[in-house]
Amino acid sequence: MSIRFGARLWAGPLVLVLLLGGCATAEDSAGEAELRFVFVTHGQASDPFWSVVQNGAIAAAREVGARVEYQAPDSFDLVTMAQLIDAAVASRPDGLVVSIPDAEALRPSLEAAIAAGIPMVSINSGGDAARELGMLVHVGQSEYEAGYAGGERLAETGVRKALCINQEVGNLALDSRCAGFTAALAAKGGRATLLATELADPTESQQRIQAALRADPAIDGLLSLGPTGALPALRALRDMGLTQAVRLATFDASPEILQAIDEGAIAFALDQQQYMQGYFPVVLLALYVRNENMLANEMIRTGPGFITRGNVARLRELTRQGTR
Repeated sequence: MSIRFGARLWAGPLVLVLLLGGCATAEDSAGEAELRFVFVTHGQASDPFWSVVQNGAIAAAREVGARVEYQAPDSFDLVTMAQLIDAAVASRPDGLVVSIPDAEALRPSLEAAIAAGIPMVSINSGGDAARELGMLVHVGQSEYEAGYAGGERLAETGVRKALCINQEVGNLALDSRCAGFTAALAAKGGRATLLATELADPTESQQRIQAALRADPAIDGLLSLGPTGALPALRALRDMGLTQAVRLATFDASPEILQAIDEGAIAFALDQQQYMQGYFPVVLLALYVRNENMLANEMIRTGPGFITRGNVARLRELTRQGTR
């Protein structure tokens, strides 16, 4: 594996070794002041995806001698998220970790953090705007490219007419996934249509998916942008007896999704390794604050990878442990 500075980078085992080799454990950092890092994301720690992000942050904090505070709106709400960032800046943490679902909506709050001299790392969404907004580095994936990869893989299974199920329309990261997915299917002679669902109402989401499938029997594929969209889609297909006729794929994973992959009801999940999205920023900020170390890369890529029937068994065990 090669490491290229000044370019986008896959965060593989070698990078992990380099990061861990340069940071103190809780035991040998006893002589240093405890650092305080605040996470503000658009996704709640109670969500199956974001709870793993939080677990990664907590594990890294123990190793580097830091304290992590995790904050998020109760639901997708950019105004509240901006207010949380403002409050975090006012508390003067040693570092700030943010997701950027909408760069323009969060710009004033992030610029205030820069003006206050608070080092920042972005995660998950907003990689394209991260450097412009003053981030030291972005930890995540290119959402458009991930969506494109998902479209290519579904097309390889024969899918030509699909729905992109978006549970947070207006979240630019999710919108980019759909755009990439749509472009990939079009390149294979197919077509994708956006279907908006309700993040907080899985029953209504299932009903919308079933209504769309009844309205157009030619639909042969579904791409969900996360577990909160995948599970209503899976229930819809099962209730209609379409789990084999309509290929379902999703971003991210949960125990239910992994079981469905194992059973063949879900074709695959796109994996962005969210544990690392919590873990790496804490390590990077600790190195930066204590020793002025920082990678020269714009992005540490944590995905996309693919979870399939071939590798799901090991990942099911790790998911139960809260690290995948």
